[in-house]
Amino acid sequence: MATITHATESNRSSRLKGIPKVDLLQPLRQWVDQLEVSDRQMAHLICWLIPCECPFERDIHLLRLQLHIPPMCKLNPLYNEFIYLRFRALTYLTDVCQEDITRYIC
Repeated sequence: MATITHATESNRSSRLKGIPKVDLLQPLRQWVDQLEVSDRQMAHLICWLIPCECPFERDIHLLRLQLHIPPMCKLNPLYNEFIYLRFRALTYLTDVCQEDITRYIC
């Protein structure tokens, strides 16, 4: 009688140890992280373009049912970089330009 062996997680991970992990989005991440907010208009544009909360989260009401669509922004591989860029723009507007940023805060 033949024995059937199943690949477990440890077997899979040991096979993948020799394969280098490649992050194809790393150059884009570095570019976004290195963007300097040094212009008032650019800071306003960044704050206007990048929302403070996920715009895709919704509650849909159908008759007596309520369907909740969860926020999908966290699935964006550049989500953290964009949020940090928005934070840098808000900080620039308050610290350097001495502007009121309450319209950009949710």
